[in-house]
Amino acid sequence: MITVRHITRIEELGPIIFDQTLEPDLSRYRSGSLYKGLCNEKWNLTTSLFRNCGTKKNELEATILRSFTKYASFEDPELKNSVWRQLIIGQHHGLPTRMLDWTYSPLIGLHFATSVEPDKLGKRNAVLWKIDADELNQKLPDKYRRVLQEDRAHIFTVELLQKCTGSLTEYDLDMQDHAVVLLEPPSIDQRIINQYANFAVIPKGIEKPDGSYNIEQYLNDHTEKTVKYIIDSSLIWRIRDMLDQMNINERMTYPGLDGLSQWIKRHYYVIDES
Repeated sequence: MITVRHITRIEELGPIIFDQTLEPDLSRYRSGSLYKGLCNEKWNLTTSLFRNCGTKKNELEATILRSFTKYASFEDPELKNSVWRQLIIGQHHGLPTRMLDWTYSPLIGLHFATSVEPDKLGKRNAVLWKIDADELNQKLPDKYRRVLQEDRAHIFTVELLQKCTGSLTEYDLDMQDHAVVLLEPPSIDQRIINQYANFAVIPKGIEKPDGSYNIEQYLNDHTEKTVKYIIDSSLIWRIRDMLDQMNINERMTYPGLDGLSQWIKRHYYVIDES
């Protein structure tokens, strides 16, 4: 089930940021959690494919990926050999896909939870989602769990997932409505590295009768460690300024002049207190 926690004091972020456990075999502290920040409490977990194509998403997905690969393979010839790479590269560059973005870093998650135009910042509650990778991996079919175990991995790479299947049709049949693969992207540029990005590959089986994805219901029915942190709007600017001091901002998450300009724009925004 999903645990809902309301964050109303800045001190309550400490346990979230420092959430690690000691692994005796390594004598090191590790975390199996992934995070996703949303700047509006009312937004649901959904994919860009559904937002763009609605109930026709299943009909159009293959066409979208085929068109993307046809034109993008000039820059990345490997796209022709892997639907997983097509999804990752496409998602990274704004293509509508079935992927859902996550990050290893709670600070990056908080960054996206507090990333909105400055005149709207602090006007509504934000959300930070936390899921447990190991818990989700336990729901996977045997052949997927075996590949992870053999490689001593917690998250799939393109190469590892290709060992299980190279087909979205087979993937959907394998996952049905009870499992989701977490996929680590290749380090194709500094942005994807800085965001400490990961993706959830959402299967067709996790959807409502109207065709929209039922991701939150899946997490509620199949997990015990999922947490939805609702961050009170009164804390948003305070968190935003804290993250800036930690160098978690647009110039880091979007390296280049665009990210730099967005950071400066917000950094020097004058709050109207009239």
